[in-house]
Amino acid sequence: MPEAHPIVKCLIWDLDNTLWDGTLTEDGHVGIDDAVREVVRGLDARGVLQAVASRNDHDEAWTRLEKLGVAGYFVLPHINWGPKSQSVRRIAERLNFSLRTIAFIDDLPSERAEVEYHLPEVRCYPAEQARELLALPEFSPPVVTVDARRRRRMYQAGFERGKQRERFQGADEDFLRSLDLVMHIAEARDEEITRVEELTLRTSQMNATGVHYSDSVLRSLLSDEHHDVWVVSMSDRFGPHGAVGVMLIEKTARAWRIKLLATSCRVVSFGAGTVLLRWLTDAAARAGVHLVADFRRTERNRMMEVAYRFAGFATAQCPCLAALSPPEGTECLHLEPVRQAPPTTMRVVAPAPPDSGRTAEWLRAAAARGQHQQ
Repeated sequence: MPEAHPIVKCLIWDLDNTLWDGTLTEDGHVGIDDAVREVVRGLDARGVLQAVASRNDHDEAWTRLEKLGVAGYFVLPHINWGPKSQSVRRIAERLNFSLRTIAFIDDLPSERAEVEYHLPEVRCYPAEQARELLALPEFSPPVVTVDARRRRRMYQAGFERGKQRERFQGADEDFLRSLDLVMHIAEARDEEITRVEELTLRTSQMNATGVHYSDSVLRSLLSDEHHDVWVVSMSDRFGPHGAVGVMLIEKTARAWRIKLLATSCRVVSFGAGTVLLRWLTDAAARAGVHLVADFRRTERNRMMEVAYRFAGFATAQCPCLAALSPPEGTECLHLEPVRQAPPTTMRVVAPAPPDSGRTAEWLRAAAARGQHQQ
């Protein structure tokens, strides 16, 4: 799909004569056509979030959505008497989505015009197109991953975490410990590559190079003995966060080169990037190799540079760099690693680090245990 028309990440529904037939305040009884109900379910299964922007009494409208059995499909309902453009903007801001990835559907031309005037990047659709949405390319991602199918539930869990954080009285570290966070680090399997590629596309603030690795390139590296592709996922007592990070490591005799490190902005506040870098540093120290990180500045990844610098990576001259040929415009940051203490705010579950002759005995012991838990 051309860049000018990216896949819709969130569809915002009007209610009266759009999602349901009739006007709640006038008709009292309203219902949802089976075809529209199927569109709601279909979009949810594809990973398209859905929200509400409606001029109605909130409690009455939400109760009706619950009775109709569809309330659970909607995140961030904005049901009030204000301008719909304000509701659409607030939903996009809360989701941290570009307006170019937001769509709005309403039966009234005046309401669509109001949104188009204030938010020209938002795509607007008349209510009579509701039944056609599943057939439109902008609502049809080329691949639907495991995380996409549960995206709505992950966002709902995230909002509940946010509420708990606002209510929590105490230090941030104490709150993080209360979540029972677990980080899983595992070598990517063939069926996970699409999720990895999606992460390289969706992350920008926490992508060290801004480079997108295609599905075919990533798959070719799975069988390359000189590369490791790692997938990072997280979960807590509210449920799964899904895949939140990816690492592409090139192994040489003297160093592990981090060709790609990207983490989701959703887990920055949990310190996920720091924990991940500490785990990798510890693994490299166990293996007796240096770490070299590719870094290319972009307009948005300043946070990633800070994370590397805070972890001790710096510009340096080292013999281990001689065998590396970074792409033009890419800086190599170097670290001579030392063993790291386990994190205090989450548990890390990971297999043994990549092989090294210096750690053969440790690796055999770890393999016998099945998994190494840090």
